[in-house]
Amino acid sequence: MKKVKITLLKKTLQEDLAKEYGVEGLGVCPLMEDGAVFYADYGKPDGFCDEAWKAIYQYVFALAHGAEKGLFYYDDWIKTPGVAIVSCNDGLRPVIFKLETSDEEAELPNDLYVE
Repeated sequence: MKKVKITLLKKTLQEDLAKEYGVEGLGVCPLMEDGAVFYADYGKPDGFCDEAWKAIYQYVFALAHGAEKGLFYYDDWIKTPGVAIVSCNDGLRPVIFKLETSDEEAELPNDLYVE
């Protein structure tokens, strides 16, 4: 199993939807910064948004377990094997991430070892 590099590409604001449905003064997500990099293996990286993790973890696990050998979704989405472009599930201010398989092997956390 490989670690997956998660890079925050872009924080966005759907201005028309935010104006209609959001609270006054709503802006882009304040939780993480553009360009932030995280590495994931068996769980959510420290400092990573819980809600964003819920939205992207299935892609992280697919890449960590070998999906880098082919293209996602019938070759009609991302042109580069081992890469996925995904976003969190905030419809007013989605955050867009690049996921890519790294060469680094994942390590099973000590508390998951069974004797």
